[in-house]
Parts: sequence; C-alpha cells; structure tokens
Amino acid sequence: MADRVLFVCHANLCRSPMAEFLARRLLADRPVTVASAGTNAMDGLAMHPYAKEIAAESGADPAAFRSRALRPEHLVDATLVLTATRRQRSVCTALAPAVLHRTFTLRQFGRLAAAAEPPVDSADDPLRAAIAAAARVRGRLQPTAPDADDLRDPIGGGDDEFRRCAEEIERSLRPLAALIGATG
Repeated sequence: MADRVLFVCHANLCRSPMAEFLARRLLADRPVTVASAGTNAMDGLAMHPYAKEIAAESGADPAAFRSRALRPEHLVDATLVLTATRRQRSVCTALAPAVLHRTFTLRQFGRLAAAAEPPVDSADDPLRAAIAAAARVRGRLQPTAPDADDLRDPIGGGDDEFRRCAEEIERSLRPLAALIGATG
C-alpha cells in the first residue's frame, strides 16, 4: 500500500480539497496517495465552486469529489497528516493520539521541509524519510508567530481569496515534493 498524505480542514469544501488536488499534481511521480477530510464536515457535499475551479486547473476532474467527515481511521491510515490550522491539528491528535508525531499544519510542515536535509539511503520509504528529516529541524528553526501556521479560510471571499489560498497551499507543498524527491 502506498504512503498516504491526509489533508484536513474545517468542512472539507475549500482548503483541504484544493490541497488534495494540488498535491496529487505535485506528487504525481511519487509513491504517495492523497486524500482529505474535514473536522466538521458533512459527508457527501460538493466542493465549493471557486475551489472546484482551482482543482480543475490541476488537470484533474473534481466533479466527483464529495466531502467527508474526519474519522479516527482516516488519521491512523495516513502516513502524514497536514491540517489547515493549529486548531484542526489539535482535533486530529485528540481523535487519534498516535498520529501526534506525523501531524503538522500545512504551512508548518512546508517550512520544516524547506529547511530539512534529505537523508541518504531512504529510497524504500521516501515519505517517512521526508517526515523524519522535517521533524529533525523543528528545534533549529526560529519560532514563528502562532497564526503563521494557520492557512486562512477563503470562505466568504471571492475568487481572488481562493486563488491566494491555493497559492499558499502550493508554496507549502513544493518543499514536501522536493524533499520526497530527494529522499526517493
């Protein structure tokens, strides 16, 4: 079974689905699958129209996407959990405490991955090696403002807010893709 990255936001309608589709494109040549869920999601809803438009630009068809409520088994089955906010990270670790060391906010993990040195001889499991490399730099980076880890929710904003959010997601995902590529 391939390693899995799980993206988590509030309703699984905007941020986590955009992250799922953007990651699918960025990690297409890596042995990683991606999924998403929401801490307060209702199962079966279509993606927000602006998020759907951005997801379609990734080259995939988001028409079949449906939201899903976060469950403990989603977390346990994930190799890496990336949340939109610190609050959602706390919800994830409360639901499944065993995922504490592999759960980060997306922006936090992007900073860590950008500063990490790729380990050698990790081709057997590049995602786990990337997680370990990113975790090792945690104590070396200067602290950031707490809200620097949160990905602003674009809901209520226009297309421009959704595009800014998608750009931030992609900026945070690029170091992960590079680190996995360097370890595999």
